[in-house]
Amino acid sequence: MANPGYGKRSAPDQRPRTGHDFTHLLPRDAAIAAYIDGLCDGADISVKMLAKVLPYGQCALRTSLNRLQEAGHLRRGSECVATEEALIWVTRTFFSRTAREDEWWAAYTRGDVPQTPQRRTRTRSFILLAALGETAPRLTLSEPNCVTLEPQVSEWFERGATEAEIMSALTQGLPAEIYSPAAFVARRLLDKLPPARIAPVRQVVLRTLECGECRAPGSPEAMRGGICGACRGNPANAPSGPAGAVPVQGVRARMSAVRAGLVPRADRTYR
Repeated sequence: MANPGYGKRSAPDQRPRTGHDFTHLLPRDAAIAAYIDGLCDGADISVKMLAKVLPYGQCALRTSLNRLQEAGHLRRGSECVATEEALIWVTRTFFSRTAREDEWWAAYTRGDVPQTPQRRTRTRSFILLAALGETAPRLTLSEPNCVTLEPQVSEWFERGATEAEIMSALTQGLPAEIYSPAAFVARRLLDKLPPARIAPVRQVVLRTLECGECRAPGSPEAMRGGICGACRGNPANAPSGPAGAVPVQGVRARMSAVRAGLVPRADRTYR
């Protein structure tokens, strides 16, 4: 395991494991990816540690990790973690069993994780309504009734109500005779609808990525395939500013030249 806060961090929203997860990779890369995928979060997956447990040298491991990065399975970067005393930046190696595009990694870095479309399943609202008869047999509903009442229960969930609160509102103090369970439930859902609750403030995610070659930090959009533009061979952007402006890297040299041309205080003449 790495030091607390460091090491592997699994990306969210991944498909279940199968025997074909890494068959698109070279054999060595696939073996290393499968090993990392089986490790828990926080595991030390540095090149030195992997070389101690896998039958590959550090150079081979570094090459394979770079190829995993190019394939969309891995990104290196930093993440801000809150402790009881302060906010600290820790080194992360983000790993995804499911290969991701650069756009997905950029969204993940911003904290806006795109969700993979899932097969339609029964909602929380439908499941609660279908189970209502187990708690109160007089409120047993048919499937068409559950579908009809589903939007009303969903509104309760949107206002912050829990399953226990909804069940209590529907089942407490029932009359002796209920001739239409669906109409009775619909009326209670309407009459006891709680007020909207204040939504919690969206958590700000502080996370960066860094180049897999030179380790320089940069924006996710600049890290195509996990490699910065300079390491990909793209020329640096021309410096901005007015004509004749001194480049940032030349400021010190220009100031040294200016100081060298100044007349010493002792040699100055005053009129």
